[in-house]
Amino acid sequence: MNLFGRNSFHRRAQPSAAPVASAAPGTSARAAATADLPDPELAGLTGDWLIDPAHSRIGFSVRHAMVTTVRGAFAQYESRLHFDGRDPTRSRADLVLYTASVDTGVEQRDAHLVGRQFLDAAAYPRMTFTSTTVQLGGKDVYRMTGDLTIKDTTRPVDLELTYIGHVTDAFGDERVGFDGTTTINRSDWGLTYDARLAQGGSMVSETVRLQFDIAAIRTTASV
Repeated sequence: MNLFGRNSFHRRAQPSAAPVASAAPGTSARAAATADLPDPELAGLTGDWLIDPAHSRIGFSVRHAMVTTVRGAFAQYESRLHFDGRDPTRSRADLVLYTASVDTGVEQRDAHLVGRQFLDAAAYPRMTFTSTTVQLGGKDVYRMTGDLTIKDTTRPVDLELTYIGHVTDAFGDERVGFDGTTTINRSDWGLTYDARLAQGGSMVSETVRLQFDIAAIRTTASV
């Protein structure tokens, strides 16, 4: 998701993947102890938010025929987000994605994806994600664990979310966003289509990368 700041846009440096284990020479013990605490500036962002579909993308990418990558996204979804800038562990997210809205840019391929061999949109019109825990993983990095339900299977997934910035737009709306990603094995959710290539190997890779590029708009006052 991409986060935007009040009255001005802030672009933050890409954080390291994990907190620094020890302080650098000359760093005070106090500075080392607080290095991975939430940014005090984020306290003002505490509140409820909705994803803005016009400026967001919930998508995926998967290797096809072993030599190319197919990318797609879900055009229709609903969201309920709560961000706690004071205590990230109290943040949460609920997403509902409508499987029939999948779009890869190729009509015939989309029809295959919503069919019974993949998402079976007629029987399972919705996919859901509900967060269970959130942890601060480093400066501007949050690790969110949640339950992903596809068809009739629910399994846990871990997302890594990176804070980007926050802004008040020309209409007076506060916007906030993060970029997030995770990788899943599609067969774990019953997506077991297994066409094979003449040379061997799968037509569609088992590994699917999920991508969340989300700008959200505040819906209530800060708490």
